[in-house]
Amino acid sequence: MSDRRIVVFTGTSISHSEARTLLDATYRPPVFRGNIDEVLREGYRIIGIIDGIFFNRAAVAHKEILRALEAGVYVVGGGSMGALRASELDVHGMIGVGRIYEWYRDGVIEDDDEVAVATNPDTFEPVSVPMVNIRETLKAAFMEGIIDHDTCIELTAIVKKTQYGQRSYLGMVRDGIRAGLFSDEVGKKLLHYCRNQETDVKKEDAITVLNKIKELAKV
Repeated sequence: MSDRRIVVFTGTSISHSEARTLLDATYRPPVFRGNIDEVLREGYRIIGIIDGIFFNRAAVAHKEILRALEAGVYVVGGGSMGALRASELDVHGMIGVGRIYEWYRDGVIEDDDEVAVATNPDTFEPVSVPMVNIRETLKAAFMEGIIDHDTCIELTAIVKKTQYGQRSYLGMVRDGIRAGLFSDEVGKKLLHYCRNQETDVKKEDAITVLNKIKELAKV
């Protein structure tokens, strides 16, 4: 039986099955408007927001999170929609964790599309790559000597102009070759690196959310 005090909205940054191995809780699909009011009525005392709906239906409202906070419920956010909302509502008591939350809070990134992905409607799994992961993976590829600094900057800019649901490592490499940033050979090395050693910031931060909730559950 899951801990009836805790509910977590996720499924994209981390799967429900993997999340359950880390935290005993009720897991729901990515959050959208009205969900927080629902779980508040159901009596949950700790709410974790990792993933959420951005563009194809109404996003979770600030007011419903504020109602939960006013009711004395812990609301922890990070990873994706949770990071975005926490950066906006931490002054009201929402708990933000992880690197992406810090980037939004500090103005390093601002756009919703930095964490948005296209998803499988049945499993909520991502079918595109989030911009935050691409940024960090390209920085790591630069540190590994696969691409130089200028290429890292230019390729990041190219991907940023790509619609969020169309972002992929294969598409990125093809665009880089087409733009004359590197050769086919370098492109193959970069693609292999990105696919096999991706810096998955969203998943790392999702795990940080679950660990923070585990701490709060002991209080």
